[in-house]
Amino acid sequence: MEQPHVSALQLKKKGLEDRIEQEMSRPAPDFAQIQLLKKRKLRIKEELAHI
Repeated sequence: MEQPHVSALQLKKKGLEDRIEQEMSRPAPDFAQIQLLKKRKLRIKEELAHI
C-alpha cells in the first residue's frame, strides 16, 4: 500500500494512544470513552497488519 496511507494510520494510532493515556490519567476516567478509543486503535492496528 502507499507509504502516505501507512504514515497517516500510524499518526492516528499514536493520537489514539495519547488520548487513552490522557483519559486514564484523569481523576475519574471515562471508561466507556477509553473502550471506544481502544476499539478504534485496534481497527487501525489490524488495518496496518494487512498492509
